[in-house]
Amino acid sequence: MNGHATNGDSAHSASKALELLKSYESRDGISVHDLMDEAKMGGLTYNDFLLLPGYIGFPAAQVDMTSKLTKKITLKTPFTSSPMDTVTETDMAIHMALLGGVGVIHHNCSVEQQAEMVRKVKRFENGFILDPIVISPKTTVRETRALKQRWGFGGFAVTESGKLRSKLVGIVTPRDVQFHQDAESPVSEVMSTELVTAPEGVNLQEANEILSKSKKGKLPIVDANGNLIALLSRSDLMKNISYPHASKLPGTKQLLSAAAIGTRPQDKDRLSALVEAGLDVVILDSSQGNSMYQIEMIRWIKSEFKDLEVIGGNVVTREQAAALIDAGVDGLRIGMGAGSACITQEVMAVGRPQATSVFRVCEFASRFGVPCIADGGIQNVGHIVKALCLGAGTIMMGGLLAACTESPGSYTIGEDGLRRKVYRGMGSIDAMEDKAAGGATDKAGNVAKNAGTARYFSEGDKLLVAQGVSGSVLDRGSINKFLPYLSAGVQHSLQDIGCKSIAELQEGVKAGEVRFEYRTASAQLEGGVSGFAGSVEKKLYS
Repeated sequence: MNGHATNGDSAHSASKALELLKSYESRDGISVHDLMDEAKMGGLTYNDFLLLPGYIGFPAAQVDMTSKLTKKITLKTPFTSSPMDTVTETDMAIHMALLGGVGVIHHNCSVEQQAEMVRKVKRFENGFILDPIVISPKTTVRETRALKQRWGFGGFAVTESGKLRSKLVGIVTPRDVQFHQDAESPVSEVMSTELVTAPEGVNLQEANEILSKSKKGKLPIVDANGNLIALLSRSDLMKNISYPHASKLPGTKQLLSAAAIGTRPQDKDRLSALVEAGLDVVILDSSQGNSMYQIEMIRWIKSEFKDLEVIGGNVVTREQAAALIDAGVDGLRIGMGAGSACITQEVMAVGRPQATSVFRVCEFASRFGVPCIADGGIQNVGHIVKALCLGAGTIMMGGLLAACTESPGSYTIGEDGLRRKVYRGMGSIDAMEDKAAGGATDKAGNVAKNAGTARYFSEGDKLLVAQGVSGSVLDRGSINKFLPYLSAGVQHSLQDIGCKSIAELQEGVKAGEVRFEYRTASAQLEGGVSGFAGSVEKKLYS
């Protein structure tokens, strides 16, 4: 072989391949700006394009998944769960935070119920527990068992007065009361009095070392007079080991808590209760965020709760985003009609294809340092990566998480013999008429005043117009397996693209180094499963 083609045409030496590549006017594929040119391409969804592969020079496990939720809050994984009553309550919020994301607790419930859910998230994992549940020596075994049922844990400090900053006299554990026959006995008869304590001023690392060596379940922190001032839990120490990426607040080490509220005047009272319960992030839940109601609410929150992070939305245009940024939001939520249970685009003829929405809003909001959540249309790992590459700091999942073990509701068996759970859009008639959540009791007079009607500005309407549907989704198992699968999938995708982090991916897109390809209908068909006889089992992870 002499380096020439056999047909007589001239051929370059293989050693010149990389040099020849430089002679091309542009990289293969198209830039994000060409892809998102609505005049030529129209509005795009996540299925309408692909990212082109880059160079793999690192293992997938090295990909950094860190991303911004709000101006001040960074997550280890870019995942959030939607504030829907079939998606996020206490269990989902806790496990989302443990796995590095955040779960947004819905508000289709009473103020007291939502505040209680926030409280349970904050108490689930702590560094120093600065407001522990404290009982007195006269508290009965029955009352102690009731406290365990309410809070989900059964170890309580016992002080002389039954209050914090009173002299510590013992610790009662679930083992102390579990089989005690006389439920009316005071805990002074069963509590442990041989205690290991740490002095006021001890740092968290030192306290954890004392706790580890003590083989006790709790480590009380006491002042010079033996008064209880804080508590440390062994179960939290174990959680730190089991969940190294958990989303926590610096200083307190408590799990990050987020919840949604509406924009009605009475939601101010709701928010006050949530903040008192320990809320860190509030999402203003509205299908169309650019309203006088939301703008007034944002300004009120920023004046009343200066440390609370506020996420506004939903928005799909620069104009909507600008109004909320001007009002003072710390983050934005993007999406209108893209959710799997949402029919806003179909019914109202208002909205925008999600990929175009994410790109346009994120490009504008980034100029003000405002991170964005891509909310809706996420059906798989590929959609997550596409949302991130278009500028989203995090993505929000509803239907994708609705049938996880940790989502609200019980499993049922469908006609096909498969396990499933109910999933409904908050704009569905079922959600808007939910009596348990304060919904309609008099359809003619329409006293529907729950989260569903408030989100879609339907209060006072004599006829409810659905903007969502209800149905069921197949069991996905525990989020403790499903979310790590999503994380690993995103890491492998970024490895294929040649980016070591989400930040590097987004910078590469802006610089035109990460390239795209538009997918025709036949290209989308080609990218799917085909050619099999009969049904195909699409097992995603093991």
